[in-house]
Amino acid sequence: MNENYKKLLNALKSASILLQLDTHSSLYRDVNSISTYLANPNFRIAVFGPFNHGKSTLLNAILGSRALPIDLIPTTGAAITVKYGSDLRSRVVLSDGTEIYRSGTDVLKQFAILDGDRRMRNDVTSVEVFCPHSLLDRGVEFVDLPGTNDREEQDNLVKEQLLSADLVIQLLDARKLMTLGEREHLRDWLLERGIKTVIFVVNFLNLLEPGEQKEVYNRLLFVAESFRSELPRGYSNLYRVDALPALRARLKGDVAEAASSGLATFETALQNITGILKQNQVGVSSPRVQAIALQLQKALKIKFDSINPEIKAFDDKHNAKIEIKKRAEKIIKQGFNASISKLRDWLNIENLKTKYQSDATVALVQDNFHSWEKDVLKKELSDLKVDIINWLSQAYEFFQQARPEDLLIYFPSTPRITLPPKPSGTEDLGDAGSLAVGSGIGWLLGGPVGAAVVGSVSYLLNKQLQKQEENTVNDSYHQQVAKICIDAMDNYLSDFSRQALLVLDEYERKANGVIYFQVDKEPLEITQKRDELERLQYGLHYLNQQLETTLKITIPEELKVEAPTPRSTTNTHAVYRQQGAGVKEHLGTKTIKNPPPSPSPSSPFSPSSLPTPPSSPTPHSPLSVPKKEDLEVKFNAWELDEEMKRMKAEMSVPGYKIPKANQKQNQNFNQNQNQNPNQNQNQNQTNKAPKQGKKQSELEKIASAYAILGLKDGASAAELKNTYRHLVKQWHPDLFVNQPEMLKKAQEKMRTVNQAYAILSEIL
Repeated sequence: MNENYKKLLNALKSASILLQLDTHSSLYRDVNSISTYLANPNFRIAVFGPFNHGKSTLLNAILGSRALPIDLIPTTGAAITVKYGSDLRSRVVLSDGTEIYRSGTDVLKQFAILDGDRRMRNDVTSVEVFCPHSLLDRGVEFVDLPGTNDREEQDNLVKEQLLSADLVIQLLDARKLMTLGEREHLRDWLLERGIKTVIFVVNFLNLLEPGEQKEVYNRLLFVAESFRSELPRGYSNLYRVDALPALRARLKGDVAEAASSGLATFETALQNITGILKQNQVGVSSPRVQAIALQLQKALKIKFDSINPEIKAFDDKHNAKIEIKKRAEKIIKQGFNASISKLRDWLNIENLKTKYQSDATVALVQDNFHSWEKDVLKKELSDLKVDIINWLSQAYEFFQQARPEDLLIYFPSTPRITLPPKPSGTEDLGDAGSLAVGSGIGWLLGGPVGAAVVGSVSYLLNKQLQKQEENTVNDSYHQQVAKICIDAMDNYLSDFSRQALLVLDEYERKANGVIYFQVDKEPLEITQKRDELERLQYGLHYLNQQLETTLKITIPEELKVEAPTPRSTTNTHAVYRQQGAGVKEHLGTKTIKNPPPSPSPSSPFSPSSLPTPPSSPTPHSPLSVPKKEDLEVKFNAWELDEEMKRMKAEMSVPGYKIPKANQKQNQNFNQNQNQNPNQNQNQNQTNKAPKQGKKQSELEKIASAYAILGLKDGASAAELKNTYRHLVKQWHPDLFVNQPEMLKKAQEKMRTVNQAYAILSEIL
């Protein structure tokens, strides 16, 4: 059997498994029979007919010996295969694997005939007789079948064996010409199963009167001619053999009597027909293989069509829900980002100073700062937070991911003011002390100095004289006090802005777990049906493919299915980072795939038999993770400084300003920077402060930055850059996208590393 036939055989068996056929069903038996037939290299000739029609007698006559058991009652209780052997011997295989080898054929009386109740033995798997005969020596084997119309189990055995025969000899009784049962067997067991190489042999014609013989033979000739037999041209499909006289003549060696019995003519035709058909066994086998395959094709298609609408209906409904949730995700993210952007703009230090510094300083001077902070600053912050929380609450209700946390932004402590010593010779300050403790300097109210300080606050802020680095000697005392109050409020608002923006950045990152649409895992029942549907699709497509390739059969359109494609659902998880007014950055693609269950090695669905589909991740695979080698290539491809600038821009490091050279690469980031130019100016001024006389808090920040980066105090700029490069490559969040805990740790690590680098890069 060539490779194509092996694949076709696998396709037939696998289709039977996919259909979960009952092992006792006729289709299951037919698949097994046709599989046995395709695997058998010999040319099989089966003798078929009702019991007591002389089947074994005819075979004994052809073989020239009493090799097979014959009697007046139905005897053959098993399919006896007669093969070539140098001497006459028998082999019986039992269901437990036992093999019984005997010389001669006497052992058949124990295992191959019906018992007293005319039943076959159920422990016999196969019966073989080996016989020296010239036809058998040419790769031919005979099969002596049990008689039909006796027991159902015998009929089932006969029906199975007929499908594996290349040539069928249907033995007819001249006394009971072509009974209804025989006609049904001809139609159901032979014609409809693609078995068309059939020879009719009529027996017992010698028992009729000469006139009756001619009439019966003519009627039989009409029946034979009406049957569309596919025998070689020039050969009849009807022969007369008087089986018992032929056997007696052969045993006696009487050639003339053997010829008059019809045996010699039949033997000659049989040998010639066999020789021709052996050269075209593909043509002999194709119709019956196609007939069985057609039943499997129809059964697979019916089962496929019964499941497919249900899966399609589920997918349509599921996809509609996905589209709704996608739109909701987009709307919620847009609203959330707009609210975040609005709050971030409000927290911009320059915006805070422009809007509040004057009133806040006056409130501080008037000992009314607590009330102002509560009624103005905290109230406006609360109003801005409401929209953000509302968007996240809607996201939680819609997606049921993570419950949103409250946005907790804390306020700095109330400014504490230290007044300068009173100038000597001043009379307008009365007896007030020079140190104001607590929340204000209300002791100035009620007098002319209090009004003068308030007036100086407005004057100095309007003229922006507070930006001067030193007081002039011409400043009046109340102007000095006003400038101290202004500086105190400047520090308060700066601390508030810086701390609040850090909290807002972290809050925005956590919001990704709330505004996150994830495709629901489909019900197990649907997954199982989807897997079954794909297996059926694979099975039918593969069976069609092998029938076309091996037997050159054109598959009807109604039985065709498309080659199955890998099932996948792709969802892009859009992660929003703080890049201006909410710029979306796609960090990766999550692919969910549910391929059909892995077949057994012998299945036609194995990689060796079917074209291998494109490889894909397992169900619910993590985001694609770049290798460390990929990051190394990145660093080698770009200048180190440019890479650091890009990464800092992506991570929104406070105090970082994108150079013009990077504007195209980080266009969205620059748009936000252009909308808030004062923020960068203020941050640059803040970063330059340590060079002009560092405060204790700034010195502590610098020491902490050295510790975070693992550098010694006094490290060079080159050491700073190399250390930063190493840490980024080690802790880049993209390396941990499939490890939630490590991802969180990496994000926090990079935040502190970036802050530390920003601090030290300004002083080195």
